[in-house]
Amino acid sequence: MQDDEHAMSVSKSTPNPATHAAPDVSAQLHDLWASTLAWFQAYWLQIIISAVIAVTIVSALYALRRLGARLCRPERGRGDWLTVLGRVVTKTTNYFIIMVAIRAVDGYAQTPAALDKFITFFFTLAAVVQCAIWAREFILGAIEHRTSAEHFSGEAIINAMGLIRLLVSVVVFAVAAVVLLDNLGVNVTGLVAGLGVGGIAIGLAAQGIFADLFAALAIIFDRPFSKGDQISFDASTGVIEAIGLKSTRIRAYTGELRIIANKNLLDKEILNVSGRDHIRLPFTIGVAYETPPETLARIPAILTELVEAQGGKAARAGFESFGASSLDFSLLVDVQGKDWGIAHPLRDRLMVAIIKRFAQEGISIPYPTQTTYTAAPDGSIIMPYAEGLNGAHGPNSGAPSQA
Repeated sequence: MQDDEHAMSVSKSTPNPATHAAPDVSAQLHDLWASTLAWFQAYWLQIIISAVIAVTIVSALYALRRLGARLCRPERGRGDWLTVLGRVVTKTTNYFIIMVAIRAVDGYAQTPAALDKFITFFFTLAAVVQCAIWAREFILGAIEHRTSAEHFSGEAIINAMGLIRLLVSVVVFAVAAVVLLDNLGVNVTGLVAGLGVGGIAIGLAAQGIFADLFAALAIIFDRPFSKGDQISFDASTGVIEAIGLKSTRIRAYTGELRIIANKNLLDKEILNVSGRDHIRLPFTIGVAYETPPETLARIPAILTELVEAQGGKAARAGFESFGASSLDFSLLVDVQGKDWGIAHPLRDRLMVAIIKRFAQEGISIPYPTQTTYTAAPDGSIIMPYAEGLNGAHGPNSGAPSQA
């Protein structure tokens, strides 16, 4: 009796395989086939017209893609805007073209609800992926357009473009994946939060590397200097030899190669002297206080004449200040161009010409002097020149000293 009751309990607790059987796939396929036949029989004319329209759309999109390929002419260069547009168009995929055509005629063909759901899903997938491809190609093309100048070609820009291409691809397709999942009804809040936290963690861990990397990109795009430029920064001067992703190499005028991190370089004030159109040579010329006022008034014209005779341009020539031992005149000379090989010899010739002309005019260029006056026991001053020494106090009454 107990065995029978146990058997009955076991039979009740054990699920019946027949009641939980998998859906009949063959029956579903039969229903789908039957509904498809019914759809064709009911809307055969709309289906034929829709097929013709879809083929026309596909042909037009393929023609547009071929037109984009023609815009990518090698003679224009990769940075030309027409080339960038052509590259974007040529990245249109076959899958997207077909799905656009199907989606365009889906409503007119009165597609069944089940089939329409599949078409919507695959069209959304194609549109999101295609937009990501177009966005990546356009961003990379815009960057190449910005860096298409001749002085940015070379290993540095190739390495930079490789890294930029990777970063842009990751960001664009990550956004595309989030958008696609959101359109499919997936809750992406946690995914976005996780990506944000992960990005912050990576940024903090490698902030030094990323700082120099973004500084290199800033140099490439903002162009404060380029390879071959002569710059002055902080207390250093030199010529740019290479711009890397981590550091910039500068050849100093004294011969040594200086390597400075890109971030540290951009944090300093940089003087780019390669872009100037002239070199300014400053002079401060002192003349003796004993120079007659009439001669002093002619000195600016004399200096201007000498500068023009040497091929320069006098930006300013005039009285500057009362110095400790001289009357100081300021002379600013502009030499056209940026070649110091021309400016330095002109400066040397001009200095010699000034000395010769001042000698002819009787203008004395004094050196710093200091005169010390000595007082006699009665408080009278002993004059430090010949007339005083031969006066009442006599030559031995005091001794002036000059330094």
